[in-house]
Amino acid sequence: MIYLSQMLGEPVYDLDGEKIGRVNDLGIATGEVFPRVTALAVEGPGKTPFMISWRKYVDSFDDEEVRLKVVATDIRFSYLQPDEVLIRRDLLNKQIVDTRGMRVVRVNDLKLSDTSASQLRLLGAEVGARGLLRSLSPHLETLVTKGAKALGKPIPERIIAWNYMDLLDRDLSNVKLSVSHKTLDELHPADIADILERLDPRLRGQVFAQLESEQAAEAMAEFDDDAMAAEIMGDMEESEASRMLSEMDPDDAAELVSELDYEKAEKLLRLMGVKERKAIRQLLGYRENTAGRIMTSEALVLPETATVADAVERLRSLDDDFETVHYLYLEDDEKRLSGVVTLQRLVKAEPGDRLSTISIEDGLITANPDDDQEDVAENIAKYNLLAMPVVDDNGRLLGIVTVDDALDVLEEEHAEDLQIAGGSTDGDQSGRASDLMWLVRRNAWFFIWMIGTVVTGIAAQGRIPLEGVLLASAALPVALIVADDSVTYVTNFFLENDPDDEDSPSLAGFAVRSIGIGIVFGILVILMLSVFNSIVLAHNGNHVITAALSSGFVGAAAAVVVSFACAPIYLYVLHRRDEQNKETSGFTLSLIAMFVALATFSIACTLASGVVLV
Repeated sequence: MIYLSQMLGEPVYDLDGEKIGRVNDLGIATGEVFPRVTALAVEGPGKTPFMISWRKYVDSFDDEEVRLKVVATDIRFSYLQPDEVLIRRDLLNKQIVDTRGMRVVRVNDLKLSDTSASQLRLLGAEVGARGLLRSLSPHLETLVTKGAKALGKPIPERIIAWNYMDLLDRDLSNVKLSVSHKTLDELHPADIADILERLDPRLRGQVFAQLESEQAAEAMAEFDDDAMAAEIMGDMEESEASRMLSEMDPDDAAELVSELDYEKAEKLLRLMGVKERKAIRQLLGYRENTAGRIMTSEALVLPETATVADAVERLRSLDDDFETVHYLYLEDDEKRLSGVVTLQRLVKAEPGDRLSTISIEDGLITANPDDDQEDVAENIAKYNLLAMPVVDDNGRLLGIVTVDDALDVLEEEHAEDLQIAGGSTDGDQSGRASDLMWLVRRNAWFFIWMIGTVVTGIAAQGRIPLEGVLLASAALPVALIVADDSVTYVTNFFLENDPDDEDSPSLAGFAVRSIGIGIVFGILVILMLSVFNSIVLAHNGNHVITAALSSGFVGAAAAVVVSFACAPIYLYVLHRRDEQNKETSGFTLSLIAMFVALATFSIACTLASGVVLV
């Protein structure tokens, strides 16, 4: 086995041993399961590039050199064919889709297999750390892998075979891939959406344009980020975008249209069919985050006098893209919902049985279109339903909320709760940047403490000894950590209590409790100060140290009280932003609370000792 990184830069010698240049790239024919290397790109004297046929001219190769069959004067240049790509230019350091792992990865190296003395084939792409290390230095890769193995943490190769790769970063309209090559078209729409969301923005539209219209519509409905889906649709031609909306379920189409600007949305709706346009406009008429906004109007409704045979006939006549049918809904003479028939009961019944005799009438669970979507989703989970009917004030069926939409709502609410609580909603973060962000999030108080101490030393330079500054700042972590805990206290209260629930504590009650907790914590800090001072005075009677500690702990006690006194304000902000459907970051709230504590600490220390700290 050999890697591209090992071959790049190798000297190329002719039959007489004369050096004619260095390996610059390798060309492959894409129409094979494991493509043969068909061309050798060479960087000649004066960095002049040229390409020659691998089969015709290459005699042998290894990880040190490439030998040709002919002398330099007999070489005839060739050109890249329509079914060929250069693997360094078109694959190395590029994004590819791993269609087996359903993810987007970056190629760090390419693995080759020598099937004979002069023939090379591309096996796949190395997307792991070893490929990255090898591209820097083979010796570095060897050193790191041996060290990791000695520590019991071996670093395996991560090879994606060619037949599980889909190229993205080059116009391959003229390239015929292998018949066995699994493309994006064959993936589940949810996997396609997941891959598209992870791509660079410049590639997203290009890949989306390669999908069939039906597959594209299904993938569009699976996007977690509606704004990203709207951005893709905004770049499409109006006729194509309108046709895609028509193929989507009404609730998914309405959600997407709501993300577009008004003029664009109106143009697309006017281009749609009357039936589809009416269904989308009806859903857009309901407020956001309500049952009416997430319901679909595609429900199978029959009169209660219909028979089982009538129901089967209606089922057979449904379009293939009709919303998945879990229940049949019955209506009386006044078009009011009168019962529900499950598919299980329908299958067991006789063809001549009336649907009203096998329907569920008692304890029918319904929703109003203005009900909060989270409440509807929780009821679907509570009663183990696959769909919940949505009815108006007169009991007439307007649509249904299906279990998949309920799961989306619960997942979205869970992600928002995690964000407010300061957690991460991205389970696929990796790399040094995300590791650093994780460290900052987990230990923000420490960095603020360091910054505060440094600024304190600079501000107090020449007026008080450095040790006095450090002693006073020693109490600052208490203020910062308690400030962070006060935000945790607020977010837990927010997540566990519904303001619309009569049994939930009022904002005034919460304020009294939080201020009381702050005062208790402040007293504990003052008690800690008394213990420290008694220990210091008992050992050496140093009043300078005592004064520095006193100012620091007084500042910390004041910061603790202020932090919990601000808790009702933070709770009010969370409720207001939630009512406006705005996301709130718990980490940002913690930072604000810690900087408020830092400012309070500074002011209190100034008043206590006359020294400006921070």
